[in-house]
Amino acid sequence: MDFRLHNASVDALAAVAADALILVLAGDSLPSKLDKELAALIKDAIKLGDFELKDGKVLMLQRPVGVKAPRLVLAAAGKSTLKSARAALLNGLGQLKGRGAAHAAVAFIGFDSSLTASLAEQFVLAAGDADYVYRHTKPSAPAPGKLVKLSLLVSKTDASAAKDGLAQGEAIGAGIELARECANRPGNHATPTFLGEQARALGRSHGLKVEVLDKAAVEKLGMGSFLAVAQGSDEPLRFIVARYDGAAKKQPPVVLVGKGITFDSGGISLKPGAEMDEMKFDMGGAASVLGTLRAVAELKPKLNLVVIIAACENMPSGRAVKPGDVVTSMSGQTIEILNTDAEGRLVLCDALTYAERFKPAVVVDVATLTGACVIALGAVRSGMYASDDALAASLLAAGDKALDPCWRMPLDDEYAEGLKSNFADVANIASRAGGSVTAAKFLQRFASKFRWGHLDIAGTAWKGGAAKGSTGRPVGLLTHFVLAQADSDL
Repeated sequence: MDFRLHNASVDALAAVAADALILVLAGDSLPSKLDKELAALIKDAIKLGDFELKDGKVLMLQRPVGVKAPRLVLAAAGKSTLKSARAALLNGLGQLKGRGAAHAAVAFIGFDSSLTASLAEQFVLAAGDADYVYRHTKPSAPAPGKLVKLSLLVSKTDASAAKDGLAQGEAIGAGIELARECANRPGNHATPTFLGEQARALGRSHGLKVEVLDKAAVEKLGMGSFLAVAQGSDEPLRFIVARYDGAAKKQPPVVLVGKGITFDSGGISLKPGAEMDEMKFDMGGAASVLGTLRAVAELKPKLNLVVIIAACENMPSGRAVKPGDVVTSMSGQTIEILNTDAEGRLVLCDALTYAERFKPAVVVDVATLTGACVIALGAVRSGMYASDDALAASLLAAGDKALDPCWRMPLDDEYAEGLKSNFADVANIASRAGGSVTAAKFLQRFASKFRWGHLDIAGTAWKGGAAKGSTGRPVGLLTHFVLAQADSDL
């Protein structure tokens, strides 16, 4: 999609040349300065009962009198919020699907100018979401739509902010698309080796330092917990480390750690067959940190970023780890594996220990970790855990700004009681109650040497049912979080 900025005042929108003009309207009344021709058309549509200035209402008028564009789409946002604006724009773009419009111009009307940059960002992201179709293993997928160019109409005073928002939206959009493409591919395509290749390709295209470690290197590091998960599969593991160096070497980096289980059968603690195909999405954390790395590398903020991915399959075989086995993690702590389907925390704990060597300013791990988080928060918000209030506030703010929200969950010490083991330093599961919290408490044991955050994205990384596919979340949240660190004292 080709995204452009075009200067146009609110009283001259009828003269804009495009195949379609989309007006995203906030509030319950029209601004007095709105183009007279457009105002008359909207008032007439309201009078006829064809349109209302209420959230979710949308109408397309063909060959409207006094308007240069042959199609006029009215999309009501109701509230003058960023979230309402995005939803209304998606409704408006939906009116053009399957039609002949190649170029659409969009104007946000009735929104505060302080939202200009964010509106421009969401203008790009909403269009990318509406246009995305997975095609890699589906030759019969619908052909790309005819809409190939989108122009954002802004006043001269808002042009600078809109330009910045547009650039940020394009970078985050590219990251989201990378995350979705990686996660949507089936497990026989998106293997640990594939993830390593994607990281290397990103390194070549964006000038990043990338290391992809094999089993021998991981054994040398003493990552017994990670190795235990991988040992049941014929597919070789990969431990991926990618670095974006945008600041002085002495500046401590932000570190993102992604769970990369490219297929999760549950191992010996085998999952039920229903919807097991969706376990190809269990590398959603890895996909999202790769996508964030791409977005950050394109935006080039002044900070250092390290992305770590522990990638393998979790499979049952004669070599697979068994319930009751005890393994030694890279940290030296021993772990009693009571359930082999609680494998994400077993690969992450070694990755968190590895992160210590970077002397990080902050570490955030991202994982499709627990079904319990889906029960707790559904598919709206990701579960968020943080070692301090300032970090939690930063993650919450990033999610809200990106329209990729999270919700802070507790880390009371009492939750760790169920992880006690008679045979090791810690067990990998506790009881079912508070399962997302106890999983986070397990990880916290391996994150005591740095500021640490954890995002459980089991409910938000993908959708099931008829709309099955990766969402690309939380690339938006993570990118906003990383960019905010560039403006802080780290």
